[in-house]
Amino acid sequence: MTALAKLIITPEPASHLDPIEALFNPNTYSITKTVSWTAATGNSQAVGQTERRKNAPALQFGGGQSRSLSLDLFFDTTEETNDAKKDVRTLTNKIVKLTRIVRDLDPQRPPVCVVSWGKETPPGSDFPFTGVVTQLTQRFNLFLADGRPVRANLTLALTEYLDPTKDELETDPEFTTRLVKRGDSLSSIAAEVYRDPTQWRVIAEANRLDDPRRVAPGLRLNIPKIRPEKTNG
Repeated sequence: MTALAKLIITPEPASHLDPIEALFNPNTYSITKTVSWTAATGNSQAVGQTERRKNAPALQFGGGQSRSLSLDLFFDTTEETNDAKKDVRTLTNKIVKLTRIVRDLDPQRPPVCVVSWGKETPPGSDFPFTGVVTQLTQRFNLFLADGRPVRANLTLALTEYLDPTKDELETDPEFTTRLVKRGDSLSSIAAEVYRDPTQWRVIAEANRLDDPRRVAPGLRLNIPKIRPEKTNG
């Protein structure tokens, strides 16, 4: 029987925060994408005359905005037998950390996260989604006699984050990308794409990985092409 794929939120490696596996997968999620269009500008009198002859003014494209992902996550520790883990905040505080400044990052800021759900996703899918937490709402609705909450509903909103350098590399014909799967290492990826596991440093440098031994599932890596060395002769 195939194991149920769990939604996983993986903070960037440099944050030294552990991946967070959803206790229960969300029943729904939403993706929002805003595209800006404005009324075309020009001679005010001419525009006014044009609008009177049409149902709407001509539109001018003003650019696209980042996508946003909204998740509803449920946490429940009512069946927990370890009293120290009865408080559901032992789980929800892991999500809270994604909203706080991480002093190991340069510049200091909350971490960029990768939200992944399932191993194989077709191109253009919603997951993996790379973004930063822009809003978190926690609702606690069941409590022990001593006031500790044991059930919580969290609404988590993330805004898409595109690293400018990586975004430029992905449009470079000298680069391709590779999605990290569970069990992958830089050496195994190098063996797959270059037929040489010792070339893992090329991938590490292209992606500016601080800890090349730690690559999170769902992370999309830039894979540079290796130019053959010229020989004298």
